[in-house]
Amino acid sequence: MAGGDQETPGCPRRGRPRVRRTIVGIPECRCYKPCCREQEGPGVSLQPDEIELLRLIDLEGLEQEEAAARIGVSRKTAWRDLHEARRKIADALVNGKGINMAGCTKAAEGRCPKCPRTSDA
Repeated sequence: MAGGDQETPGCPRRGRPRVRRTIVGIPECRCYKPCCREQEGPGVSLQPDEIELLRLIDLEGLEQEEAAARIGVSRKTAWRDLHEARRKIADALVNGKGINMAGCTKAAEGRCPKCPRTSDA
């Protein structure tokens, strides 16, 4: 998802509605950060569809058209999301930022040791 595509609370999304993506499996670990220094500032956030594209194209070796068909989006959308995911990962590696994946089930369940607990109020 491009940076300008994020929805702001109370503001409707402009443009075409997002197509529902098909994502297979969700890994247990959803947060990564550099060990050699404490993270300063916000890290980068990857969307589930970006992670799925990285898995299909970079790990499984599928062509962009095949990966796009599996997820249920156009080849152009897949290319844009893949390019954005690779840019975010490069930013995290070069600048020592943490990588957070949207949809972290451990954080939602309050089991993530790195995420502040919302129930501890």
